[in-house]
Amino acid sequence: MELQKNKDLLRELPKVDQIIKNPAIDKLLDTYPRTLVVEAVRNSIDSIRKGILNGQFYQIDKMQEMVIQGVVDLLEKETRPNLRKVINATGVVLHTNLGRALLSKSARKAVDAVTSSFCNLEINLESGKRGSRYEPVEELITRLTGAEAALVVNNNASAVLLALGTLAKGKEVIVSRGQLVEIGGSFRIPEVMEQSGAILVEVGATNKTHPWDYRNGISENTALLLHVHTSNYRIVGFTRETTVEELVAIGKEGNIPVMSDLGSGFLVELSQFGLPKEPSVQETVAAGADVITFSGDKLLGGPQAGIIVGKRHWIEKMKKNPLTRAVRINKFTVAALEATLREYLDEQGVLKNIPTLRMLTEPTEEIRSRARELEKKLRMLLKVKVDIEVIGGTSQVGGGSMPTAEMATYILACVPENLSVDELAVNLRMSEPAVVARVQDGKYQVDLRTVQFEEIDMLATVMAKVLNSGEVSRR
Repeated sequence: MELQKNKDLLRELPKVDQIIKNPAIDKLLDTYPRTLVVEAVRNSIDSIRKGILNGQFYQIDKMQEMVIQGVVDLLEKETRPNLRKVINATGVVLHTNLGRALLSKSARKAVDAVTSSFCNLEINLESGKRGSRYEPVEELITRLTGAEAALVVNNNASAVLLALGTLAKGKEVIVSRGQLVEIGGSFRIPEVMEQSGAILVEVGATNKTHPWDYRNGISENTALLLHVHTSNYRIVGFTRETTVEELVAIGKEGNIPVMSDLGSGFLVELSQFGLPKEPSVQETVAAGADVITFSGDKLLGGPQAGIIVGKRHWIEKMKKNPLTRAVRINKFTVAALEATLREYLDEQGVLKNIPTLRMLTEPTEEIRSRARELEKKLRMLLKVKVDIEVIGGTSQVGGGSMPTAEMATYILACVPENLSVDELAVNLRMSEPAVVARVQDGKYQVDLRTVQFEEIDMLATVMAKVLNSGEVSRR
């Protein structure tokens, strides 16, 4: 009897040509290539066929409708970009997995300008001769940091690799044992140093390294004293690290250059907003370091880039290193970074104009106001029972920056009755736009510090849609 039912259902399966002629599918051909549509039709029919053979029951009069809906779903999935918009509701401002720093409006406008037309990337418009892609940003960087010269490459790991390879290839580099950090993707300073051709010399202990440790480590083959700011972790308690100023003094004794890798370098003092005191780029330049490296897409709030500043003699050497071409920046980075740096010329507006700085320094009352607004809009859209409340919490800086910092924030916490909080998290990650938040204390928690004001309506709509449906995403 069951076998007969399956045969009847299989006989009633609509044919590919029949579905293609359906007005709903014909309309899809205005948007999608015919080959994709036909493939989606075949796959949708095949999916139902497999369901029937596995004993699943279908209503015959609904089968064509189900095939068409399957076609729509498959086409949406097939043509959806792999890299797409995500609403960051985690409260982590510089979330590496979500792309780190958001670009300012001026930076986005600058990128758009160089993507929609040709640009003077490497031509001097005044002379008509070949120019340098670094010129638009070098003068700004030196003006803002006080350094003699600057160079920009594609990320900070490249900056460190280039600097070490230029200053110390085949030579010894002395670094404190407590500064042998691991950066993102399990890459470690010793490994980067090995790739550069430099020879690592560890001095001191994990928790304490004194100036005399460096002096004792210097040999005839020493080419560089390296300071690595531990931007992604802290050692507390019985500790002592040699400062950049102390290293510079030691370097002068033996005519040895000093390099400082700041990691998450920044140009605006943030301790006034309750964040931990960190060495700024300007302070490190003033301390006398010969070379300083830091990221563009962390606390600076710009595009991914590795920024190198320091003494002109060393920067010029790096520019002539063949590796520089392999790690050079493209026109999008030049445009976005120049626009970001120009924001810093406006001391009053920079905290509001650069999204990263705005999120890090935003008053908690404004965050609570957004949380209340989201709560209000969500309650209006919900058709099912969901426990919702606005609670206090803490946000993080992220991106390997200020690991001990905890910023007060406000969170929209919800517990649905028709879904588990884990199922809700999956469904919202698979939604359009995707939403990434955190599940904590048995609640789905939306931290409003990292949700932009213009995203509130969108977030309320997508959350309500998922909560009202009560269905678990299978995509």
